Amino acid sequence: MRRAGLVGVPRVRPWSWQAFLLGFIVVAMSAALQGGCVALGAKLYFTAFLPSLFVLGIIAGAPAAAFAALLTIPLVWWAFMPPFFEFNSLTSAHADSIKLFCLLAVLVIGLADLCREIISRGGLKPRGESAATNSQ
Repeated sequence: MRRAGLVGVPRVRPWSWQAFLLGFIVVAMSAALQGGCVALGAKLYFTAFLPSLFVLGIIAGAPAAAFAALLTIPLVWWAFMPPFFEFNSLTSAHADSIKLFCLLAVLVIGLADLCREIISRGGLKPRGESAATNSQ
């Protein structure tokens, strides 16, 4: 049986400096994409960051994705929440956005870690016959 995997996608060791550098680069690219979304009128602060956390979690592992998520919070607070490019006290709506991002980031990183584990094992293994399908 052929081993399942992501063809052509390099994988990085989870606790290496390359993984954390990749996390920093992904946050910078997501910030540029988010800046474009804000310029077009989007008011969702973490739009571009959640999908990139998922991809980063698959490629570089959960520690790098958690690092990127922690780096994202002050970046979004500083650059994308009004008043722009300064830290002010958070309104309740902004605090709720950050809390929701934290919740979704934990879920997305956990899902990415699960997907990374499945890919590294070679895909889902078929289970043996269950009691429901056993004719005896």
